[in-house]
Amino acid sequence: MTRRGASLAAAVLLTGVLTACAEAADPPDDADATSRSPGVPTVTATVASGLAVPWGIAFLPDGSAIVTERDSRRVLRLIPTSEGEAPQAAEIIELGEIEEAVPEVEAGLLGVAVSPDFAADNTLFFYATTDDDNTVFKVTLDGDELGEPTPILTGIPKGVIHDGGRLEFGPDGFLYVSTGETGDPSQAQDFRSLAGKILRITTEGDPAPGNPEPDSPVWSLGHRNVQGLAFDDAGKLWASEFGDSTFDELNLVTPGGNYGWPLIEGTGGEPDYVDPLLTWSTEDASPSGLAFADGTLWMAALRGARLWQIPLTGERPGEPVGLLAGEYGRIRTVVTTPDGDLWVATSNRDGRGDPAEDDDRILLVSLGD
Repeated sequence: MTRRGASLAAAVLLTGVLTACAEAADPPDDADATSRSPGVPTVTATVASGLAVPWGIAFLPDGSAIVTERDSRRVLRLIPTSEGEAPQAAEIIELGEIEEAVPEVEAGLLGVAVSPDFAADNTLFFYATTDDDNTVFKVTLDGDELGEPTPILTGIPKGVIHDGGRLEFGPDGFLYVSTGETGDPSQAQDFRSLAGKILRITTEGDPAPGNPEPDSPVWSLGHRNVQGLAFDDAGKLWASEFGDSTFDELNLVTPGGNYGWPLIEGTGGEPDYVDPLLTWSTEDASPSGLAFADGTLWMAALRGARLWQIPLTGERPGEPVGLLAGEYGRIRTVVTTPDGDLWVATSNRDGRGDPAEDDDRILLVSLGD
C-alpha cells in the first residue's frame, strides 16, 4: 500500500497536549541545557475561520497577510484587528483567483512569498499547478487589486500528488522553491529534472548566482516532497520532508546536497547522501509547513495532527515536543508573525480530514515571554 493510501485508511488524530515523540531521533546530550527555551505556546485567538484548505501565508510590510487556498484558487488578504490587548478575528478581503491554477488532489494554488523589495515593487510570488506543469508566477498587488500573473519559472513536473510548492526568500534575497517528485521517485535523482528538488532562483526566475551548477536552478536534490522551508537566525536553511512509509525528515539543506530519495528513506549513513538531523514515524508527522521563531523550529504535521516544537542550538536540533495534538486536526502551515508569534493553519477540508463546522482555521499561537 502506498504512503498516501495508508494515511487515508489509517489516519488517527492523537489526543493530548505537549506530547513528546518517542519515535523522534535522540537529541544531543547537552541540547536541553544549551538551547534557548521559548515561553509556553498558547492558542490565544482564531484569526480566521471558514477557509478552504489555506496553504500559503506570507506577511506584507504593513502587517497584513496574503493567504492562498489550494482548492478554490483564491488569494486572500487578512488584516488583523484588535480591541485593547485581546486579538480578534482578521478582516478578510478576497483579492481574486489565480485562474491558471488547476486543483486536483494535492495540486492547485500552493505557496506564496512577498518580494523583499515589496515597498518598491509591490510584487508577490505564487506556486501553482497548471494544465501543463508547476509554475512560479509573479503578480503585482496594487492596493487590493491583483495584476495578471506572469510566469517566471515553468517546466516543474506536476502530479496529482507530491507537488512540493513552498516558496521562501532567503537572507541572500533569492527565492527558494520546493518541488516534489510527483509520485515518480526516479525524478528526485535526475539532475536534469526540476522535480524532487529545492531550487534557488532570482526574482526573474533565472538560476541564482552561486548555485552548484551556474545554468541550473537546482540547489539540492534527492527529495521526495518538501513542503516546509525556513531560515534560522544564522541564515541556515531547514526543510521538512514527507517520507514514504517509515520516516519523515527534518533536513539541514546544503548547496549541492543529495538527500537520498528514493535510495534512502530516513537515516542511511551513506557518505554520498545527506542524512536528516531528525526523523519521525510517519503517523506522528506527515510534515508540511515550517517556521523559525524564538530560537526554535516549528513544524506543522498533517497526519500527526500537531505542531512540533524543535529547539535549536546552532546546527543541532534538540528533542521535539508535540503541541496541540489532536486539538485542531490536520495542521498544514505555520508562519512567524511580525510580532514573533505564530499563525497556524489547519487543513481539515482537504479530503483527508474530519472538518469541524468552522474549519479551516488560522490560529494565533502566542509564544509567551
